[in-house]
Amino acid sequence: MLLRNLNFHRFQCGFTQVFQVSRSSSHVPLPDVQQSSDESVSEKQVKPERKSVVPSNSRFIYPEFLPDPKIEWRNSLREKLERMDMIQRRKHIDIPEFYVGSIMAVSSSNPHAPNKATRFVGICIQRLGCGLRANFTLRNVIKHIGTEMKYQLYDPTIQKIEVLRLEKRLDDELLYLRDAPNEYSTFDENMEVEYLPEGAPVPVNPLMVKLKPRPWRARWERKDMKGLADLGLEERFYERAKELATPWEKYDLMKQYRKTIPEEEQKEIFAEVYSELHEVEVMRKKLKRKKVFIKPTKNV
Repeated sequence: MLLRNLNFHRFQCGFTQVFQVSRSSSHVPLPDVQQSSDESVSEKQVKPERKSVVPSNSRFIYPEFLPDPKIEWRNSLREKLERMDMIQRRKHIDIPEFYVGSIMAVSSSNPHAPNKATRFVGICIQRLGCGLRANFTLRNVIKHIGTEMKYQLYDPTIQKIEVLRLEKRLDDELLYLRDAPNEYSTFDENMEVEYLPEGAPVPVNPLMVKLKPRPWRARWERKDMKGLADLGLEERFYERAKELATPWEKYDLMKQYRKTIPEEEQKEIFAEVYSELHEVEVMRKKLKRKKVFIKPTKNV
């Protein structure tokens, strides 16, 4: 009996010692070999960061996706909802790339027209606005009368937007065409589309516009317009323009900052929407290929 109790006491002491060692060993750090192996596994499991595939010229192709730079007009929630609506609208209508100076044709619904639709061809002389308020103005001379049409870019009544000639001009606005002869704003309504090779840069038209004699709708000699030919004014007009000129404003960095969206915010916005815009473009290209391809049939 004494021997049995002695053996049981030895077993109990050995069990408590093992239990204490196991508990203490749980707090002991792992060997260096195991830690290094775990670090290598964790490095393999970490996925590399995806590089941004947003092209650098997105702010020129899709300028309406950038919000208004004025802080008092900013609202992040409204801007996000507008971008979602703009993407949904682009899934139903093809809004091509265009610039001020491009010749375009816009078809819009008109309940008073015989075909319930009207088509207007003209040169883009102005592009303004942001978000769902983005708009552009086309100008053409029809029956010797200068005619302009202003369209909201995301107007649901627009059925089709075509770019007949994709090009740029030397100025960001061509409002001086209102004071130019009609030949600078006359375009054929049945003009055919001029295609550019895929991946080719957008050409810049270096045309110099000569204005009619004064009076004009604006003091064009006081504005830095690169696309205007010699205005033929007296020297006093140019001297007055130099007095009112403000050449130091191009060095005012804060004024430029207030008029533009920071580049970091631009990248963030286009990273959000570009993947969906790219999918829309790919889907539209596939549909065009299906329309062009004609399945051959066997002659019986």
